[in-house]
Amino acid sequence: MNILLTGGAGFIGSHIADAYLASGHKVTIIDNLSTGRRKNIPAGATFVEADIRDPDAVRGVFTSSRFDLVNHHAAQMDIRRSVADPVYDASVNILGVLTILQEAVRAGVTRMVFASSGGAVYGEQTTFPASESHATHPISPYGVAKLTTEQYLFYYHTVFGLDVVCLRYANVFGPRQNPEGEAGVVAIFANKLFAGQHPIINGDGKQTRDYVFVSDIVRANMLVSDARGFQVFNIGTGRETDVNQIFHGVCAAVGSACTERHGEAKKGEQRRSVLSHERIRQAFGWTPGVTLEEGLRTTVEYFRKNQ
Repeated sequence: MNILLTGGAGFIGSHIADAYLASGHKVTIIDNLSTGRRKNIPAGATFVEADIRDPDAVRGVFTSSRFDLVNHHAAQMDIRRSVADPVYDASVNILGVLTILQEAVRAGVTRMVFASSGGAVYGEQTTFPASESHATHPISPYGVAKLTTEQYLFYYHTVFGLDVVCLRYANVFGPRQNPEGEAGVVAIFANKLFAGQHPIINGDGKQTRDYVFVSDIVRANMLVSDARGFQVFNIGTGRETDVNQIFHGVCAAVGSACTERHGEAKKGEQRRSVLSHERIRQAFGWTPGVTLEEGLRTTVEYFRKNQ
């Protein structure tokens, strides 16, 4: 396939680009490098440095090649920034997606994979783990934007026949995660510890998340690349882990004797989040393959070598 991958210089996107290329696909990456890194871009990919909100630049990408699939990972990913500046968040996470969609439909693209957020679109959960049928009441502008995009995608599926898969990710972690430009407590803790700094845990640290390793996210993207219709899947482990546990797990992997230090809780963050992956298990046989402990070790080793 000929694939356009937005955000392909970022943490998750670059791993997906590697996998597509390894499978023999042709990959074009569009990324403005605001949080992505040029060193993440695989040598076999065509790279266009541009902002997805720029209609002329996006149109130029679609006129340069005929794509079979658009995989959309470009995003403003920081929940706290979305709370501080919801207008900017919407400009990237809603208007940017619409710019891509308009040009994709105009160019005759028939398939799209969208990186959504299971951690953000459900809001405060009432059942644990949450299935895809859980009520969606996001409590951050980031979550609102992700859910809004899913609804736009359903419109494009219904009116234009675009085949769409929305992947609602849990909290993704792993090598290449940017501890400064993207949300990711594992990367933040590891980076600070290797820099000789003491990480601060927001609030009491008992807020829970579902931590899924990046290679499992990549595998899910590969499995759904040929999917038809309009489908939504959670990509998570079903395991609930609090931030204090993550802190101690990272400290153990680093070999640090740091003790917990707590700061102010942050607005717009859920108390508990954990996702069921039963739907994608039944549809594609996907289950998480990397344990939290193994993933933490691998991530810490990456930061040890790249500090």
